[in-house]
This record gives sequence, C-alpha cells and structure tokens, in this order.
Amino acid sequence: METMTINGGGGLALQVRRYGTPGGKPIVFLHGWSQHHLAFAQQYAGPLAGKHELIGLDLRGHGASDAPEGAQHYGDGDLWADDLHAVITQLGLVSPIIVAWSYGGLVVADYLRKYGDAALGGVNFVGAALVIGKEYIGSHTGETFVAHASKGMSKDPVKALYGMIDFVHACAVKPVPQETVERFIAFNMLVRPDVRRAVSARDADYRPVLADLRKPALFTHGTADTVIMPRMSEETAAIAPDSRISWYEGAGHMPFIEDQARFDTELAAFAETA
Repeated sequence: METMTINGGGGLALQVRRYGTPGGKPIVFLHGWSQHHLAFAQQYAGPLAGKHELIGLDLRGHGASDAPEGAQHYGDGDLWADDLHAVITQLGLVSPIIVAWSYGGLVVADYLRKYGDAALGGVNFVGAALVIGKEYIGSHTGETFVAHASKGMSKDPVKALYGMIDFVHACAVKPVPQETVERFIAFNMLVRPDVRRAVSARDADYRPVLADLRKPALFTHGTADTVIMPRMSEETAAIAPDSRISWYEGAGHMPFIEDQARFDTELAAFAETA
C-alpha cells in the first residue's frame, strides 16, 4: 500500500491510497456520502488485488482529505470533476475503470460533464446517485436516506451519532460482518455534520450526461436498496449507449459487501473487457 496526497479542485489536498498490483489495470474507487475509501477495504484485500492496481480516494471533506468550512467547497460540480481529473492525471492512470458508489455517481458525472470519457476505460455505477435534490426524494433517493441522514446532519452530536449508526445499518439488507459495520460507523463519524449538509445541498440532474458516455458502463444495484432506489439505475442505464445492469436480488445499498464474491468477479470481468 502507498499513501499519496494530490492537489484536487481549487488546490484542496486529497488523500489517495494505492493497493494491489503496481502496473496492473487501474481501478479507482469513489465512495459515497459521509463514507471513506475504506468502504472498499474488502476489495483492496481480495482477489482483485492480485491483478489490478486499486486506488482508494477519500473525497473532499471526507477521511484524511482536506475538509474546509464553507458550502462553496462542496456545491460546485467543477471542483468534484477536478478532483477525479487530478487523481487520473497526477497518478498517470491509463484508461482506469471508475467504480462509483452512491454519491460517487455524482462525482463521476461531474467529471464526464467537464472532461468527457476519453481518459476512462469504463464506469461501474454501484447503487449510484445521478440526480440529487428535493424533487427526487422518494422516487430516486429513498426515504431511508432521508430519515437517517437528516439526523446525521444535526448540529447535536448525539443526534448525529445515532443517525449515522442507523444509516449504516440501513445500508445493508443481507448479513454483514459485525467488524465491517463497526468500521463503517467509525469512518462515518470522521465527517463533520456541516460537510454532510453541504454535500447534500446540491441540486442536479446528470441523466442527460449519460447520453454522451461512449465507454462501457456497468450498473450494479441491489433490488432491495432503499437508499438509492433501483429506479435510478433503470433510468440511467437506459440512457447510456453501451451499458448493462447487474441486479443483486435481495441486496441493499452495499452489494460489494453483501455479495462480495460475485461483485469482485463481475468487476474483474468488466475491467478486462472495457
């Protein structure tokens, strides 16, 4: 493992960690709202690492990356686009596969809007958000997210703590190891409530961006996901020209944990053919 700091949008310092096989086909993992690059710890330590270079990024405001105060650091889509661009260019990645989980879908969409897809090998959208805003609550963003995440944005630290505990438990439907749940709760609490609020305050519809995606797209979604509703992948996969959906029957918002063996196998195959 190698830890690096790169300069993202607006010069913000982002922490990146490289796992797996140096020189292997690169896979960049983008985590979700209030999460951490260690959301994919099981992938970094699993069979994917034997052949691929795996890059974990702490998004701006999360983990060990800079988390400045002020909504202006989180509401500008160009900044998020520049963050991913910085990872690709400063690490010299050639045709990386981007794994975009949940809020990570908005990040890769920002990138596609600004930079296009020429530098990418393909995108694996995993329970990915591609719209955000009040008008999409219920239809695309599930009530589960609203119920628990709103508590996690509270200025009351106790209320925020219990909101995030409930949110982590609600993300998975199939059984998840207790140590994994504890890890998720711990790194969720590394994110300040004001950052959670600022990140959530965006209002955007990136579905039209998918029409210009010419690289392969794999949509991975749990059928029992109530954080990002399955409708999100149904609609966006229908827009992307070269796409397919892999439904995880009975899985929630964490198919890469709830059915890791299948997820890793499908991601490896996608990376080989993209």
